[in-house]
Amino acid sequence: MSLSHLFDSLTAEQLRNKACAKWQHFPADVLPLWVADMDFPIAEPIKAALRQYADSDNFGYPEQDGLPGVKEATLKRLNERHGWQVEAKDLTLINGIVPGLFLSVMALSSTQDEVIVPSPIYGPFKMAVEMTGRKGVYVPLIELGYELDFDALEKSVTPASRVLMICNPHNPVGRVFTRAELEKLADFALRHRLWVVSDELHSDLVFSKHKHIPFASLNDEIAQRTITLFGPTKTFNIAGLKIGFAASQNPDLLKRFEAVSAGLMGKPNVFAQTALVAAFTEGDAWLTETLSYLEANRDFIGDYLKTNIPQIGYRAPEGTYLAWLDMRKLELENPETFALEHAKVALNNGAWFGPGGEGFLRLNFATSRAIVTEALERLKAAVNAL
Repeated sequence: MSLSHLFDSLTAEQLRNKACAKWQHFPADVLPLWVADMDFPIAEPIKAALRQYADSDNFGYPEQDGLPGVKEATLKRLNERHGWQVEAKDLTLINGIVPGLFLSVMALSSTQDEVIVPSPIYGPFKMAVEMTGRKGVYVPLIELGYELDFDALEKSVTPASRVLMICNPHNPVGRVFTRAELEKLADFALRHRLWVVSDELHSDLVFSKHKHIPFASLNDEIAQRTITLFGPTKTFNIAGLKIGFAASQNPDLLKRFEAVSAGLMGKPNVFAQTALVAAFTEGDAWLTETLSYLEANRDFIGDYLKTNIPQIGYRAPEGTYLAWLDMRKLELENPETFALEHAKVALNNGAWFGPGGEGFLRLNFATSRAIVTEALERLKAAVNAL
């Protein structure tokens, strides 16, 4: 049976038996397309590696640099898939990208410093800035095409500006920024002597005709000013295992990052590390079919909305498995509440993603086509009832 057929067989009844927040948080009559977990079974090589490790009786402390093969598999993937050549000394294991956001901000700035963040953006960016006592400067993306607004970025800079935070591929709008855009952004950061935190967690979830370019790979100068956060958890649907990397070719930045995290964040556990190696070395056949299925879901959503609910705006994402729905023409007081109460579909409120997100909803389409269709049918009925 092909993966696409397997994914088509997933039903809401089956998925409600999973002990995960996505399917347990809401009542059984709600379709949850919110939190960014896939509903798909994970790649068999990952499951096999975890079973094998469990049988090894090897549950002692691993080396600080990780289990054998962890860094080697990561370096090989970065080089072969993304053309970014880094060394083992440039990587430090972390147990999640959100902690990495907090630690990066703390390592690269002081309280009351300003952090520039193109917005809307994944909610924990704002949390990492404001909960650590920094001042967030949120610069809206250009809505038509969700391009970076370089004029607004220039105007946002003050003597207190210290850090630029970016997300690429972008959560929630789904942009995969072009080399030209990234080079212009790198020039901006260098001219203003900004440190850069680049969240590239979705770097392997890129659709056809687009290519992910690691920000730090652009040139040696920008590499010296950048901390990159990435890992296998979104791509391979293993978020519960909590593993990722912080990478920088500037050893002083990594030292600052590790100093801030000392005693507060341990290394990922041995199961997470085992899964990473299997994912990066044996998971690409699964990933290729998964991307094909996701791209078909993405296009189906666009066709459905255009034909059946044209009031909802939609720009097909270039990466991620997240659809950014523009609900503003409906003039709803709260789009999230409307979808939940009237359509029985749980989606993320765009306002959570900061300035520029108001009036939008984020829909996770990493599920079966039948569930996506049912969610859209429910939204259609709710909109028609207005």
